[in-house]
Amino acid sequence: MNWLTNFVRPKLRALVARKETPDNLWVKCPKCEQMLFTRDWEANQEVCNHCGHHMRLRPLKRLPHLFDEGKYELHPLPRVNADPLKFRDTKRYDARLKEAQAKAEGTTDALVVASGLMGSRLSIVALLDFGFMGGSMGTAVGEGLVMAADLAVARKAPLIVFSASGGARMQEGILSLMQLTRTTIAVRKVKEAGLPYIVVLTDPTTGGVSASFAMLGDVHIAEPDAIIGFAGPRVIQDTIRQELPPGFQRSEYLLEHGMVDAVVHRHKLRETLIRMVSLFMDPLVVDNRPLAVTSSR
Repeated sequence: MNWLTNFVRPKLRALVARKETPDNLWVKCPKCEQMLFTRDWEANQEVCNHCGHHMRLRPLKRLPHLFDEGKYELHPLPRVNADPLKFRDTKRYDARLKEAQAKAEGTTDALVVASGLMGSRLSIVALLDFGFMGGSMGTAVGEGLVMAADLAVARKAPLIVFSASGGARMQEGILSLMQLTRTTIAVRKVKEAGLPYIVVLTDPTTGGVSASFAMLGDVHIAEPDAIIGFAGPRVIQDTIRQELPPGFQRSEYLLEHGMVDAVVHRHKLRETLIRMVSLFMDPLVVDNRPLAVTSSR
Protein backbone atom coordinates (compact mmCIF):
# COMPACT_ATOMS: atom_id res chain seq x y z
CA MET A 1 0.00 0.00 0.00
CA ASN A 2 1.26 3.48 -0.82
CA TRP A 3 -0.05 6.96 -1.56
CA LEU A 4 -0.99 5.92 -5.13
CA THR A 5 -3.45 3.31 -3.91
CA ASN A 6 -4.59 5.09 -0.77
CA PHE A 7 -5.17 8.58 -2.18
CA VAL A 8 -4.86 8.88 -5.96
CA ARG A 9 -6.95 5.85 -6.93
CA PRO A 10 -9.99 6.79 -4.77
CA LYS A 11 -9.86 10.33 -6.18
CA LEU A 12 -9.82 9.04 -9.76
CA ARG A 13 -12.62 6.61 -8.98
CA ALA A 14 -14.76 9.43 -7.61
CA LEU A 15 -14.21 11.49 -10.76
CA VAL A 16 -15.34 8.77 -13.16
CA ALA A 17 -18.07 7.22 -10.98
CA ARG A 18 -21.59 7.86 -12.28
CA LYS A 19 -23.80 9.64 -9.77
CA GLU A 20 -27.13 7.96 -9.10
CA THR A 21 -30.23 9.77 -10.32
CA PRO A 22 -32.39 10.99 -7.41
CA ASP A 23 -35.61 9.03 -6.98
CA ASN A 24 -37.78 12.17 -7.07
CA LEU A 25 -36.34 13.74 -10.22
CA TRP A 26 -39.20 12.54 -12.46
CA VAL A 27 -42.94 12.00 -12.05
CA LYS A 28 -45.06 9.73 -14.23
CA CYS A 29 -48.46 11.02 -15.31
CA PRO A 30 -51.05 8.37 -14.32
CA LYS A 31 -53.23 9.22 -17.34
CA CYS A 32 -50.92 9.55 -20.38
CA GLU A 33 -47.92 7.85 -18.69
CA GLN A 34 -45.51 10.53 -19.88
CA MET A 35 -42.51 11.28 -17.67
CA LEU A 36 -42.52 14.79 -16.21
CA PHE A 37 -39.53 16.64 -14.79
CA THR A 38 -40.51 17.19 -11.15
CA ARG A 39 -39.46 20.83 -11.01
CA ASP A 40 -41.50 21.71 -14.11
CA TRP A 41 -44.45 19.63 -12.88
CA GLU A 42 -44.53 21.45 -9.53
CA ALA A 43 -44.21 24.85 -11.24
CA ASN A 44 -47.22 23.84 -13.35
CA GLN A 45 -49.29 23.24 -10.18
CA GLU A 46 -48.99 19.47 -10.65
CA VAL A 47 -50.86 19.48 -13.95
CA CYS A 48 -49.45 17.25 -16.71
CA ASN A 49 -47.78 19.30 -19.45
CA HIS A 50 -48.76 16.71 -22.08
CA CYS A 51 -52.40 15.75 -21.45
CA GLY A 52 -53.54 18.35 -18.90
CA HIS A 53 -54.35 15.75 -16.24
CA HIS A 54 -54.88 17.38 -12.82
CA MET A 55 -53.10 15.41 -10.11
CA ARG A 56 -54.06 15.74 -6.46
CA LEU A 57 -52.55 18.92 -5.08
CA ARG A 58 -52.00 19.20 -1.33
CA PRO A 59 -53.24 22.37 0.44
CA LEU A 60 -49.89 23.92 1.34
CA LYS A 61 -48.85 23.71 -2.32
CA ARG A 62 -52.14 25.15 -3.55
CA LEU A 63 -52.40 28.15 -1.22
CA PRO A 64 -49.63 30.33 -2.74
CA HIS A 65 -51.42 30.20 -6.11
CA LEU A 66 -54.69 31.52 -4.63
CA PHE A 67 -53.77 34.60 -2.62
CA ASP A 68 -52.38 37.97 -3.72
CA GLU A 69 -48.57 37.78 -3.88
CA GLY A 70 -48.83 34.26 -2.40
CA LYS A 71 -49.29 35.71 1.11
CA TYR A 72 -51.73 34.18 3.59
CA GLU A 73 -52.23 33.37 7.28
CA LEU A 74 -52.78 29.82 8.50
CA HIS A 75 -55.30 29.27 11.30
CA PRO A 76 -54.61 26.28 13.60
CA LEU A 77 -57.49 23.85 13.95
CA PRO A 78 -59.27 23.72 17.33
CA ARG A 79 -57.91 21.03 19.64
CA VAL A 80 -60.03 17.90 19.88
CA ASN A 81 -59.78 14.47 21.48
CA ALA A 82 -57.45 12.80 19.00
CA ASP A 83 -58.64 9.23 19.64
CA PRO A 84 -62.06 9.37 21.34
CA LEU A 85 -62.92 5.69 20.80
CA LYS A 86 -59.41 4.24 21.37
CA PHE A 87 -59.89 2.62 17.99
CA ARG A 88 -57.61 -0.10 16.68
CA ASP A 89 -57.67 -2.21 13.53
CA THR A 90 -54.35 -3.52 12.22
CA LYS A 91 -52.81 -0.44 13.89
CA ARG A 92 -53.82 1.98 16.62
CA TYR A 93 -55.66 5.08 15.37
CA ASP A 94 -53.38 7.47 17.26
CA ALA A 95 -50.38 5.85 15.57
CA ARG A 96 -52.00 6.36 12.14
CA LEU A 97 -52.59 10.02 13.00
CA LYS A 98 -48.96 10.54 13.98
CA GLU A 99 -47.76 8.94 10.74
CA ALA A 100 -50.06 11.15 8.66
CA GLN A 101 -48.96 14.26 10.56
CA ALA A 102 -45.29 13.44 10.00
CA LYS A 103 -45.87 13.19 6.24
CA ALA A 104 -48.04 16.33 6.13
CA GLU A 105 -45.10 18.63 7.01
CA GLY A 106 -46.82 20.99 9.40
CA THR A 107 -50.56 20.27 9.25
CA THR A 108 -52.31 18.40 12.03
CA ASP A 109 -55.32 16.89 10.23
CA ALA A 110 -57.08 16.62 6.87
CA LEU A 111 -58.15 20.29 6.80
CA VAL A 112 -56.18 23.49 6.36
CA VAL A 113 -57.80 26.89 7.01
CA ALA A 114 -56.19 30.07 5.71
CA SER A 115 -57.10 33.71 5.20
CA GLY A 116 -55.67 36.40 2.98
CA LEU A 117 -56.38 38.78 0.15
CA MET A 118 -57.75 37.50 -3.14
CA GLY A 119 -58.16 40.30 -5.64
CA SER A 120 -57.57 42.75 -2.74
CA ARG A 121 -60.54 41.27 -0.83
CA LEU A 122 -60.19 39.32 2.42
CA SER A 123 -61.23 35.70 1.88
CA ILE A 124 -61.39 32.62 4.11
CA VAL A 125 -60.30 29.39 2.43
CA ALA A 126 -60.67 25.87 3.85
CA LEU A 127 -58.95 23.02 2.00
CA LEU A 128 -59.30 19.29 2.53
CA ASP A 129 -56.12 17.24 2.12
CA PHE A 130 -56.63 13.87 0.44
CA GLY A 131 -53.03 13.02 1.29
CA PHE A 132 -53.97 12.99 4.99
CA MET A 133 -55.83 9.72 5.59
CA GLY A 134 -57.77 10.13 2.36
CA GLY A 135 -59.12 13.54 3.35
CA SER A 136 -61.48 11.76 5.74
CA MET A 137 -63.73 13.91 7.90
CA GLY A 138 -63.43 13.42 11.63
CA THR A 139 -64.01 15.68 14.60
CA ALA A 140 -61.01 17.88 13.82
CA VAL A 141 -62.21 18.54 10.26
CA GLY A 142 -65.72 19.33 11.50
CA GLU A 143 -64.38 21.74 14.12
CA GLY A 144 -62.15 23.32 11.48
CA LEU A 145 -65.08 23.95 9.11
CA VAL A 146 -67.09 25.50 11.94
CA MET A 147 -64.10 27.73 12.78
CA ALA A 148 -63.71 28.76 9.13
CA ALA A 149 -67.42 29.67 8.94
CA ASP A 150 -67.19 31.69 12.16
CA LEU A 151 -64.14 33.53 10.78
CA ALA A 152 -66.00 34.36 7.58
CA VAL A 153 -68.98 35.73 9.48
CA ALA A 154 -66.84 37.71 11.97
CA ARG A 155 -64.74 39.26 9.21
CA LYS A 156 -67.59 39.61 6.68
CA ALA A 157 -65.58 37.61 4.17
CA PRO A 158 -66.54 34.95 1.62
CA LEU A 159 -65.92 31.32 2.54
CA ILE A 160 -64.29 29.18 -0.16
CA VAL A 161 -63.93 25.43 0.41
CA PHE A 162 -61.79 23.03 -1.63
CA SER A 163 -63.11 19.49 -1.16
CA ALA A 164 -61.08 16.29 -1.58
CA SER A 165 -62.21 13.36 0.50
CA GLY A 166 -63.10 9.72 0.67
CA GLY A 167 -65.80 10.43 3.26
CA ALA A 168 -66.27 10.23 7.02
CA ARG A 169 -63.43 8.81 9.14
CA MET A 170 -64.42 5.34 10.28
CA GLN A 171 -61.99 5.37 13.22
CA GLU A 172 -64.21 7.96 14.94
CA GLY A 173 -67.50 6.15 14.36
CA ILE A 174 -70.68 8.13 15.04
CA LEU A 175 -68.62 11.17 16.04
CA SER A 176 -67.44 11.51 12.44
CA LEU A 177 -71.00 11.19 11.11
CA MET A 178 -72.10 13.99 13.45
CA GLN A 179 -69.83 16.33 11.49
CA LEU A 180 -72.22 16.15 8.51
CA THR A 181 -74.81 18.02 10.56
CA ARG A 182 -72.34 20.37 12.21
CA THR A 183 -70.75 21.47 8.92
CA THR A 184 -74.18 21.94 7.35
CA ILE A 185 -75.17 24.28 10.21
CA ALA A 186 -71.86 26.14 9.80
CA VAL A 187 -72.57 26.73 6.11
CA ARG A 188 -76.04 27.99 6.96
CA LYS A 189 -74.52 30.60 9.30
CA VAL A 190 -72.44 31.97 6.43
CA LYS A 191 -75.46 32.18 4.15
CA GLU A 192 -77.65 33.77 6.81
CA ALA A 193 -74.98 36.46 7.15
CA GLY A 194 -75.45 37.22 3.44
CA LEU A 195 -71.94 36.03 2.54
CA PRO A 196 -71.04 33.88 -0.46
CA TYR A 197 -70.13 30.24 0.06
CA ILE A 198 -68.24 28.78 -2.90
CA VAL A 199 -67.13 25.15 -3.23
CA VAL A 200 -64.33 23.91 -5.48
CA LEU A 201 -64.77 20.16 -6.04
CA THR A 202 -61.45 18.39 -6.61
CA ASP A 203 -60.55 14.75 -7.12
CA PRO A 204 -62.06 12.90 -5.35
CA THR A 205 -65.09 14.29 -3.51
CA THR A 206 -67.13 11.39 -2.16
CA GLY A 207 -68.89 9.98 0.89
CA GLY A 208 -69.99 12.08 3.84
CA VAL A 209 -68.27 15.22 2.56
CA SER A 210 -70.33 15.13 -0.65
CA ALA A 211 -73.42 14.47 1.49
CA SER A 212 -72.87 17.63 3.53
CA PHE A 213 -70.93 20.87 3.05
CA ALA A 214 -69.43 20.05 -0.37
CA MET A 215 -72.82 20.14 -2.09
CA LEU A 216 -74.26 23.23 -0.38
CA GLY A 217 -72.39 25.97 -2.22
CA ASP A 218 -73.94 29.02 -3.83
CA VAL A 219 -71.62 28.12 -6.71
CA HIS A 220 -69.96 24.76 -7.43
CA ILE A 221 -66.76 24.79 -9.46
CA ALA A 222 -65.02 21.52 -10.35
CA GLU A 223 -61.51 20.77 -11.52
CA PRO A 224 -61.33 18.76 -14.76
CA ASP A 225 -61.94 14.99 -14.62
CA ALA A 226 -62.51 14.89 -10.86
CA ILE A 227 -64.57 12.06 -9.36
CA ILE A 228 -67.58 13.58 -7.58
CA GLY A 229 -70.38 11.58 -5.97
CA PHE A 230 -71.46 9.72 -2.85
CA ALA A 231 -70.67 6.06 -3.51
CA GLY A 232 -67.91 5.26 -6.00
CA PRO A 233 -68.74 4.08 -9.53
CA ARG A 234 -67.58 0.52 -8.85
CA VAL A 235 -69.90 0.23 -5.84
CA ILE A 236 -72.83 1.59 -7.85
CA GLN A 237 -72.14 -0.70 -10.79
CA ASP A 238 -71.90 -3.76 -8.55
CA THR A 239 -75.16 -2.76 -6.83
CA ILE A 240 -77.35 -2.04 -9.85
CA ARG A 241 -75.56 -4.62 -12.07
CA GLN A 242 -75.62 -2.31 -15.05
CA GLU A 243 -72.92 -0.69 -17.15
CA LEU A 244 -72.51 2.98 -16.22
CA PRO A 245 -72.42 5.75 -18.87
CA PRO A 246 -68.99 6.89 -20.10
CA GLY A 247 -67.49 9.53 -17.79
CA PHE A 248 -70.01 8.78 -15.05
CA GLN A 249 -69.34 10.85 -11.87
CA ARG A 250 -66.61 12.87 -13.57
CA SER A 251 -66.70 16.69 -13.51
CA GLU A 252 -67.67 17.04 -17.16
CA TYR A 253 -70.53 14.53 -16.78
CA LEU A 254 -71.86 16.43 -13.76
CA LEU A 255 -71.64 19.74 -15.63
CA GLU A 256 -73.62 18.27 -18.52
CA HIS A 257 -76.31 17.10 -16.08
CA GLY A 258 -76.52 20.34 -14.11
CA MET A 259 -74.81 19.19 -10.90
CA VAL A 260 -71.93 21.69 -11.08
CA ASP A 261 -71.83 25.23 -12.44
CA ALA A 262 -68.43 25.20 -14.15
CA VAL A 263 -65.38 23.05 -14.82
CA VAL A 264 -62.30 25.23 -14.49
CA HIS A 265 -58.63 24.50 -15.19
CA ARG A 266 -56.43 24.81 -12.10
CA HIS A 267 -54.48 27.69 -13.66
CA LYS A 268 -57.68 29.75 -13.95
CA LEU A 269 -59.17 29.00 -10.53
CA ARG A 270 -57.87 32.12 -8.80
CA GLU A 271 -59.24 34.56 -11.38
CA THR A 272 -62.53 32.62 -11.53
CA LEU A 273 -62.97 32.73 -7.75
CA ILE A 274 -62.19 36.45 -7.60
CA ARG A 275 -64.77 37.10 -10.32
CA MET A 276 -67.41 34.93 -8.61
CA VAL A 277 -66.95 36.63 -5.25
CA SER A 278 -67.19 40.07 -6.86
CA LEU A 279 -70.52 39.12 -8.44
CA PHE A 280 -71.90 38.30 -4.99
CA MET A 281 -70.39 41.14 -2.99
CA ASP A 282 -69.71 44.16 -5.21
CA PRO A 283 -72.59 46.66 -5.64
CA LEU A 284 -74.35 46.98 -8.97
CA VAL A 285 -75.32 50.40 -10.27
CA VAL A 286 -78.87 50.80 -11.65
CA ASP A 287 -79.99 54.26 -12.78
CA ASN A 288 -76.99 55.78 -10.97
CA ARG A 289 -78.12 54.13 -7.72
CA PRO A 290 -76.08 51.35 -6.08
CA LEU A 291 -77.88 48.05 -5.69
CA ALA A 292 -76.20 45.75 -3.17
CA VAL A 293 -75.75 42.13 -4.21
CA THR A 294 -75.39 39.43 -1.56
CA SER A 295 -75.71 35.65 -1.42
CA SER A 296 -79.02 34.49 -2.81
CA ARG A 297 -79.45 31.74 -0.23
